[in-house]
Amino acid sequence: MDPDFLALLACPQCKGELTEVTEPEFGLVCPACRLRFPVKEQIPVLLLEEASPHF
Repeated sequence: MDPDFLALLACPQCKGELTEVTEPEFGLVCPACRLRFPVKEQIPVLLLEEASPHF
């Protein structure tokens, strides 16, 4: 994902920074909330309903 685009995104819960993860599948993670947001068809889905716990 483009670093400039990633810098514009924020966690919808805490407004914190998001980081990319590739395992087990590509997504964005908020380290503060420990939530993983999916990326579908190269579009980040930043809905709390779609987030899953990230350990």
